[in-house]
Amino acid sequence: MIDTILIIEDESPNSDRLIRQINNIFPKLTIKVLESVVESIEWLNSNAHPSVILSDVRLSDGLCFEIFEQVKVECPIVFTTAYDEYAIKAFKVNGIDYLLKPIDQDELKTALEKVESFALKQQSVPLDSLIQCLKPVEYKNRFLLPLLDGYKTVEVSDIVYIYSELKISKAMLQSGALETIPYTLEEIEKQLNPKLFFRANRQYIIHIGSIQFVHHYFNGKLKITIKRHTDTEIIVSRDKAAFFKKWLDS
Repeated sequence: MIDTILIIEDESPNSDRLIRQINNIFPKLTIKVLESVVESIEWLNSNAHPSVILSDVRLSDGLCFEIFEQVKVECPIVFTTAYDEYAIKAFKVNGIDYLLKPIDQDELKTALEKVESFALKQQSVPLDSLIQCLKPVEYKNRFLLPLLDGYKTVEVSDIVYIYSELKISKAMLQSGALETIPYTLEEIEKQLNPKLFFRANRQYIIHIGSIQFVHHYFNGKLKITIKRHTDTEIIVSRDKAAFFKKWLDS
């Protein structure tokens, strides 16, 4: 049973977001936040270890693996990071899951439930989890769209943005045409390359090449104007603003 969680994260918007998500999943847990390799080593050497650690990989003073090389940690670790190149090493240090930022609450819930399940069965991380993580991810190149008398395809590279209206997903193409995509926005997001597409808010997914300008907006949000579609303004939520800027700068 999870009763304490240690978050190792050097960016407060990210740790604050995790705390909110954890409280939505498991209210009244004890949560501790540490921000650096040095601080984490000192704390883990001086305190009882938590039920689970949620750790970013790249911290301000090094990689989190430096912590686990110096401290023998028995509890499971869920890695939370914007980078996927550390997956193999993550599973060598009690890594039970590897979540890419921005963290989805449902994926976090699944990871924490996995921690509980392994704790009850006293299992180690299964090899198939590592194998699954090592498989190259294949993203969609095109969508097959049904028509009255057949089908047509839409190339992903032609998509400017995708939005949801009355629970129907529509893709704006570079030509200015609108096409209905027969998936929910959540399903579409998982099928698109996250290096090229970003879920700005609950309604919009945008292509990185379609962004004309990013404006400051009120309450920590950002406003995006789209190339050749200047009437369209897409708001990036405050929670995702930091992830969005990092995505653009990657």
